[in-house]
Amino acid sequence: MIVTKETLIGDIMDEDYTTAAYFLRMGMHCLGCPASRGESIEEACAVHGVDPDELIAALNQHMAAKSADAKAAE
Repeated sequence: MIVTKETLIGDIMDEDYTTAAYFLRMGMHCLGCPASRGESIEEACAVHGVDPDELIAALNQHMAAKSADAKAAE
């Protein structure tokens, strides 16, 4: 999965629930709320005063590392 500004938080959480830590660190403690699952990265970052590019980079790095670990385990 490649995360962009338009990617929905719910889609990210469905792909990898361990990404919750990144959202909690930015102050987004409402991950269980149905409304938050429908927000894009860009929308959530705007509300919480976070640079979306930094969060996107961290999430994509996390996803790439997890994918590499899964391939190595095969």
